Amino acid sequence: MTRIIAGSAGGTRLDVPGQGTRPTSDRVRESLFAALESMDAIADARVLDLYAGSGALGLEALSRGARAAVLVERGRPAAAVIRRNVAAVVKALRAAGAAAATVQEGTVQGFLARASGPFDLVFTDPPYDLSDADMTADLVALRPLLSDDAVVVIERGRRSTPPELAAAGLDLIREKAYGDTVLWWAEPAGR
Repeated sequence: MTRIIAGSAGGTRLDVPGQGTRPTSDRVRESLFAALESMDAIADARVLDLYAGSGALGLEALSRGARAAVLVERGRPAAAVIRRNVAAVVKALRAAGAAAATVQEGTVQGFLARASGPFDLVFTDPPYDLSDADMTADLVALRPLLSDDAVVVIERGRRSTPPELAAAGLDLIREKAYGDTVLWWAEPAGR
């Protein structure tokens, strides 16, 4: 079972797509969000959740005080699950002064080509088989959409090559492994 861990919608259960996604474990989300809160990266943030799967990362950010979230998912069944999860979380958030959540069904590259920012907090949790070149292309396309103080969190498998942050105009600020999962935190270069 996946759920919202903390915040105004804490405890809300989230559906998970049957296949083709890899939900971030509660343990990893707890650690990730503790780090983001210590960086003051969540409050009032405009969030972008790429390869959203169940939408758990973007919705957790909303529950913890983000202003708005855009959740991008290519798979039609997964996008339908995200829409149900958004409805459940937004219902829980109404009492706390509702935040906005939007689901964009389509490819990440297609979304990034037409999107307008700025985004303050970005999660990208691509399928493990996404090529290094495609991961770099995503980050390059994302860079112009970031606010000056943005934080980008990249989640990949331990066997994956670290992302090419410099090629995308990003600087590494933190890296942490959790079993088979590795998270990289990055910010716009020269910040």
